[in-house]
Amino acid sequence: MGLVDDLRSDVVGLVRDPTDEQKAIVVAVIAIIISDRYFWWIEFPFVVRTTAAVGVGFIALFITSYVLTGQFVPPDGDDEDEEEYEDEFHP
Repeated sequence: MGLVDDLRSDVVGLVRDPTDEQKAIVVAVIAIIISDRYFWWIEFPFVVRTTAAVGVGFIALFITSYVLTGQFVPPDGDDEDEEEYEDEFHP
């Protein structure tokens, strides 16, 4: 039962020691749920309500990511240490 064990370990890891990415995703999901219920309460049409809720989730994801990491895009790593690509078929 490898799949069940992997899922269980992922959930346990999320609860006990979540990474910054997992924290941001949880905040985005909560923002989507809250905004969807708010838009439902003011009686927006279904398509508008769900699209707006997902938009609010993306905004919450980016804001939370910025607050947790201090930057919008994670660094690519050290470009100086990587060797330049050499095509063996084109000298």
